[in-house]
Amino acid sequence: MSATRLPAVDGWFASGPDGLHLIGTRCTACATVHFPPEPRFCRNPRCPGGELPDVPLSRRGRVWSYTDCRYPPPPPFAAPDPFVPFALAAVELAAEGIIVLGRVAPGTAAADLSVGCEMELVEGDLPAGDTGPAAPVHTVWNWRPLPRGGAG
Repeated sequence: MSATRLPAVDGWFASGPDGLHLIGTRCTACATVHFPPEPRFCRNPRCPGGELPDVPLSRRGRVWSYTDCRYPPPPPFAAPDPFVPFALAAVELAAEGIIVLGRVAPGTAAADLSVGCEMELVEGDLPAGDTGPAAPVHTVWNWRPLPRGGAG
């Protein structure tokens, strides 16, 4: 019996024909892009408002900043025991001009990253407190570095 796969956060990402992509909103009045999605109002303080339809965001960007997480984040994060450190990256999506924070795919340490390196969005698993074969697997987005030259 395989585990049920559930998104860790509904409405923030989806799988499409090109793979996983984040879902943002774009204001029809000023074209400001929001992530996470903002259904109520434009966050641009100079904008009088507008409709905020959902838009798929770029799947690639460049590292703006990065760090390693050496201590378990607070609840509701369910850290494995023993805790395994992981890298976090703030990735700038050039087409949208926004920065999205995310966990770096397992197998990549902060020491493997550099500001400006190209990253690609991939699906990952969020550690969960539930265990066993029937426990759900919560999916999240991860950033994976692309080889130099951007081929991936």
